[in-house]
Amino acid sequence: MMSKSSIPALPCACATLRRAARALTQHYEAALRPFGLRSTQFTILQALSFTGEITQGELGSILAMDSTTLTRTLEIMRRQGWITKRRGKDRREWRLLIARNGKAQLTRALSAWQETQRDLKQRIGAEPWEQLMKLSNDVAAEITTTEDRDDKQRV
Repeated sequence: MMSKSSIPALPCACATLRRAARALTQHYEAALRPFGLRSTQFTILQALSFTGEITQGELGSILAMDSTTLTRTLEIMRRQGWITKRRGKDRREWRLLIARNGKAQLTRALSAWQETQRDLKQRIGAEPWEQLMKLSNDVAAEITTTEDRDDKQRV
């Protein structure tokens, strides 16, 4: 179970969630480093393994990643042979697919990721873990859905 921390509570949801995200990222990065993966790269490989071929814009929406960061990360992954990228119907559209090397890389790192998941769940507690996962997904869905709707209304 998670113990009380000596870090101060922050009054801002953004600051609090970003601090938690940085701490989690550091934990996952340490587990994935022996496989030559960053947490963002693992997440992209995992997402592409679930979605199949998808546009870069769709992937950015699913992961709530800005276009610049996603483009930079995808280019590194393409050079590693982990993803394939081709033009879509529109010349501005890119379609992405996990490559054979990407599937192999994901498979190699999966047990370390699973162990990290188990460790965090044990440290936090099963019920708070499930609540955290649900709340995180709900917040992301609400914010991205609202922003997408607001963007369409501005057009």
